[in-house]
Amino acid sequence: MSDAGLVVVRRDRVGGLLLQALLPIALVVMVLGFAVVDASVLSPANLLNIAQQTSYLALFAMAQTVVILTRGFDLALGPTVSMVSVGTALAMATTTATGHGTATVLLAGFGAGFGLGIACGAFNGVVIALLGVSPFVATLGSYNVAIGIATTLSAGRPVQGVPKLFSQLFYGGSVLGVPAAIAITVVIGAALHLMLGRTVFGRSLYIIGTNPRAATVAGLPVRRILVATYVLSSTLSALGAIMMTARTGSGEPNLGGALSLQAIAAAVVGGTSLAGGRGGVGTAVLGALFITILSNGMNLTRIDGYVQMVVLGAIVILGVLLDQARLERH
Repeated sequence: MSDAGLVVVRRDRVGGLLLQALLPIALVVMVLGFAVVDASVLSPANLLNIAQQTSYLALFAMAQTVVILTRGFDLALGPTVSMVSVGTALAMATTTATGHGTATVLLAGFGAGFGLGIACGAFNGVVIALLGVSPFVATLGSYNVAIGIATTLSAGRPVQGVPKLFSQLFYGGSVLGVPAAIAITVVIGAALHLMLGRTVFGRSLYIIGTNPRAATVAGLPVRRILVATYVLSSTLSALGAIMMTARTGSGEPNLGGALSLQAIAAAVVGGTSLAGGRGGVGTAVLGALFITILSNGMNLTRIDGYVQMVVLGAIVILGVLLDQARLERH
């Protein structure tokens, strides 16, 4: 190879390393910047709050990551969270009112929550994989369906009647001193990491995202895998919704809020490619940490909520631009 060629290769490698280091550097700079404005950013209580908030968003970012790997995404994630929260709380309140024991009440809540999440994922997967509807249109449609169901079931109000034990276990509880939400997210993240890297199904997601036609030629059941992927994504979202319901102590029809955008932003900013085939648990967690620290810092420094929405939108655009820069280097 000529000297000129070696220079180009070295520049490409340096450029790639700089892109990889950009987010960690931005995290450090952001934390220090917020700490200068408000020292409470680095207080133990706030750091614990950041860790807990990150655990919720990381689950939702993982949910988006698995579908983004296949060149899709889920706009209905936020409303699905609201629907699952309401359904979980209603099932618990109804079972409690009929005189059943705590174990039955908890099982009813989990059954309703995961049932609604799986049903939503299966619907999205069938419409996208079997009917050929684009992920944008399909999940936009289920976005409105989920909002309608959540609002109708709850009459637009919080659903009370969630047992205290439920909140004590899944919000106030801990595992070896680690808060329950963080422990659950770590376990799920580890399992998902192994699945993506060590199983045929996990590796298939990367193949489909990289080259769908090649996946079909190779004999992969692409449609079935896509349906299973959206079911997996919604199941992760349902778990996050149940954990957040334990935190609020009631079923909230507006719990999902801007989670769809936040989860996509976390996945993309962390390094998951919208072009498919690149990303994983690590990128989802890193992106979730970035978005959480950004939101936490803006709240502590009293930045207006509408301005925060503008910043989040700008972060998504920046993430897409960085993704394009990564693609150009491959």
